[in-house]
Amino acid sequence: METLQRLHNRGSISTDTGYNIDNSLKLDSANSEYLYIHRDATGSDWNRLKWTASMWVKHMPTESSATAPKERMFGAADANSDFDIRFRGQPIGFRNNSDEDGVAELRTTAVYRDYSAWYHIVAVWDTANATAGNRMRLYVNGEEVTDFSTDTQPSQNEKSIWGKKNDGTDGNVAHTIGAYYNASSGFAQGFNGYMAEVHWVEGQALAPSDFGETDSDTGIWIPKEYSGSHGTNGFYLDFSNSSSLGADASGNSNNWSLNNISAADQATDTPTNNFCTLNPLMANAGPSNYLPLTEGGTKAVNDAAAYKIANSTIGVSNGKWYWEVKATDVNGVTAIGVTMPYYWDADYTLQGCIYYGQTGQRYNNASASSFGNTYTDGDIISFALDMDATPPTMTVYKNNSSEGNLMSGLSINGAGAAFLPEKEDGYFPKVVGYNANTFECNFGGYTSFSISSGASDENGYGTFEYAPPSGYYALCTKNLAEFG
Repeated sequence: METLQRLHNRGSISTDTGYNIDNSLKLDSANSEYLYIHRDATGSDWNRLKWTASMWVKHMPTESSATAPKERMFGAADANSDFDIRFRGQPIGFRNNSDEDGVAELRTTAVYRDYSAWYHIVAVWDTANATAGNRMRLYVNGEEVTDFSTDTQPSQNEKSIWGKKNDGTDGNVAHTIGAYYNASSGFAQGFNGYMAEVHWVEGQALAPSDFGETDSDTGIWIPKEYSGSHGTNGFYLDFSNSSSLGADASGNSNNWSLNNISAADQATDTPTNNFCTLNPLMANAGPSNYLPLTEGGTKAVNDAAAYKIANSTIGVSNGKWYWEVKATDVNGVTAIGVTMPYYWDADYTLQGCIYYGQTGQRYNNASASSFGNTYTDGDIISFALDMDATPPTMTVYKNNSSEGNLMSGLSINGAGAAFLPEKEDGYFPKVVGYNANTFECNFGGYTSFSISSGASDENGYGTFEYAPPSGYYALCTKNLAEFG
């Protein structure tokens, strides 16, 4: 049972459940990306006494600390009141700040910083409930959170700011998904990461089991199809229509407007097929070497005269894998390749097996040797990593032209500099920059650089500029389940 509970809170990874989520929405605070409805004096209030919000999120913050900026998943605000469901750094908060009733708030003591995972978050507002402790309820991955650093329940029959219209005193009420917006202060507290399966159900206090279930084989909390009503003003955002990403799929036509969101922000990284990204927690030497990430953990920018590193969320010890990196700005040191947990400490900036842009050299254990051509701004460097070979091989492509095997001549745990650690330790994609570098990574689930060809692997997963070589696959959990 202890193992089951640990897995239950791991965050969703892919299993074949019969219910597949095809799309998510990538949101980035740096671009002020969010969805909104500005409620004026027309119409009526939504049900502000009882409702349920359910969403799957993959959080990819621009900072990895517990004190990182607040990031709102749901928000509502007028001139004097506001509401949110948000990450407060790494804890999660659920808060209603009313100018009439004061602050009601739940804030978790638990932190949620597994940036490789999808989390299922359910928030229930039910102030008609006579039991005070049941008026605000928060669930993560199917389990109710009961340990809070702040636990202030609302009064009975208190109305949420979510659902309020302009009542003639405080102005229009901005309802947002992925940010905070106020008419006087504007945009703030944007969410960074991916959102999928966003439901708001009016007039019902539902359980997580209406939206998810425990997989009997793995013990992992996974999505299931919601089959109930959304109520008159409820909505369901599945992000399946790239030309209308705010479209309500519930049948209610409660559509959302888009701010700085385009078809390019639709992703295939979802709770039922979780793709690799870069990971803010996996930087050599910790936060001092943290390479800031944006665009859902796929874009890394270094603007400092210092080594900055980002490793991936997924490592592999067998199978054949493909990914791409666009070297958008090649300055100072620009290096791309793979690393191993063996090298995750302060002295291993250029360790692993990496391809150096300015000279075309290979670095292995920080020992340089000749390899291939240099690369420069705008070149797309692709990798085909074969972990089934002994020793592993990794063919590198520059704009789809092979530069050769970056691991040629290396041996497993050999002597001197020319060796690789055991495959069982796992090999992780890695980018290294020093002094004004930009990397745009494409692991197949989302990328910020424009894709012209839309090639996929042989299983139909991933969207790449170039077709993966035969037998090589995108780094995603459906492929890992088959080949990893």
